[in-house]
Amino acid sequence: MTEQKKEYQHTIAKEVSYSGIGLHSGKDVLMTLKPAEADTGIVFVRTDLPGRPEIKALPENVSSTVKATTLSANGAEVFTVEHLMGALSMMAIDNIRIEMSSPEPPVTDGSAKVFCELIEKAEPMQQEAERHIYAVDKAFSVYDNDRYIVILPYDGYRISFTSINSHPMLGTQYFDILLDKESFKKDIMAARTVAFTSELEMLRKMGLGLGGSLENVVVFDDEKILSVPRFDDELIRHKILDAIGDLYLLGPIKAHVIAVKTGHAFNSQIAKQIQAYRTKGE
Repeated sequence: MTEQKKEYQHTIAKEVSYSGIGLHSGKDVLMTLKPAEADTGIVFVRTDLPGRPEIKALPENVSSTVKATTLSANGAEVFTVEHLMGALSMMAIDNIRIEMSSPEPPVTDGSAKVFCELIEKAEPMQQEAERHIYAVDKAFSVYDNDRYIVILPYDGYRISFTSINSHPMLGTQYFDILLDKESFKKDIMAARTVAFTSELEMLRKMGLGLGGSLENVVVFDDEKILSVPRFDDELIRHKILDAIGDLYLLGPIKAHVIAVKTGHAFNSQIAKQIQAYRTKGE
């Protein structure tokens, strides 16, 4: 049997800032990515609140999955963290402090592309501690009628996703990808959130989507697409980006993720299931 090559933790060498508005809140935010010591994990810091409360990116801190993933701890929250988390996952950043002057990271272009560019600008740096990679060793699943997510043992990281949408321009989409930094950058990183004009009024009433535009969201009306798409199947690619971000609450994993018609709620449920199993085994 060949010995597994050791992998080491990474942080960033220098801090980097980016300001913009949040996708759902529409609020201005200054976000600063800062280096962190080994075994710190990913920590969000609300600089706009008294005492600068910290929120760790962990499955148990997920408090809502309505249209985005929300993390809560210490009386504070951050939401729509999944695109940034997806970038951190595939850029292999284990330890980082993310200071934010508002509860939501900047929407940037609606994808993970700008976040990947920011991480590269901040210069990923290897640390002395070994990475804690969880090689999934049994099957996990969440089923709800014809929707489900299953995570199986696999030597690598692979996602196979099926989306079924009644919109005439969408229908059934399937995408299977063996993930690494290169395949993520080529096929997933630039895919943006999808929205429908029929939902917009409801979202606005819920106080959501206030920072959305035809540039940072792929918008469909009843018959056609109003935005300029980056991929013919941008919806399914973005679903995979969301899953990568949500599952990075577990840290790096080796697994095959099979998902059908799922979203943030399923990602969160299965991450919590895996975390509970992992904690019990310690």
